[in-house]
Amino acid sequence: MSTETVYPVLTGKRALVVGVANEHSIAWGCALAFRKLGAEVVLTYLNDKAYPHVAPLAAQIDAQLLPLDVTQPGQMDAVFAALNKLDILVHSIAFAPKADLQGGLLDCSLEGFLQAMDVSCHSFIRMARLAAPLMSEGGSMFAMSYHGADKVVPNYNVMGPVKAALEAACRYLAYELGPKDIRVHAISPGPLQTRAASGLKDFDHLLSDAIARAPLGELVDIVDVGNTCAYLASPYAKRLTGSTVYVDGGLNIIA
Repeated sequence: MSTETVYPVLTGKRALVVGVANEHSIAWGCALAFRKLGAEVVLTYLNDKAYPHVAPLAAQIDAQLLPLDVTQPGQMDAVFAALNKLDILVHSIAFAPKADLQGGLLDCSLEGFLQAMDVSCHSFIRMARLAAPLMSEGGSMFAMSYHGADKVVPNYNVMGPVKAALEAACRYLAYELGPKDIRVHAISPGPLQTRAASGLKDFDHLLSDAIARAPLGELVDIVDVGNTCAYLASPYAKRLTGSTVYVDGGLNIIA
């Protein structure tokens, strides 16, 4: 039996977590961590196909569940209109057409680049704009990045520049929202076996390389990422903002 003592430091807080596709999603790790520390959680699902996978998870943590496809006009506005208060926002979605993702940056189409930038980066800015008025007592926002934003990771291709833009957006949003006591961070997990990662060529090599090279010698999991976000959303991190926080066992420090 676990002897862990959990202090519900997020009691009375409401978290909107965008990006849960199944129980392996990074967003699900965040939702679990927030709920464990006392927060009320709201989840979104992409479409009717995704609903059967997300609904049981929402029920597991007694979360409100709302539809959200950021490419569909009006859906994002409807999600935020359904909330009268918000303290935490997690953006954990990304997309690039398969041909543009796997074909290398040099051959990436304009249409594919713009779609990747819209879903993976600009949608976070739109969410922040809608979330900020609901965070009347301050709050925290998180967007999921990856080391490929800072260094070249083979086969990460167009998502490298897109995630670099996302990290820069987090810094500028932290600057603009700081006076409202709203903190913004980019979170950069190490390689994780998620549905989104399955679209990367030779992803298994990234996993084995992470184990071999990371100082801690093991992969991180969605709970590690969720716990990091929960800490950053708590009063213990109230003077931290604008950072790219690596949750990768130290892999990012290795040349």
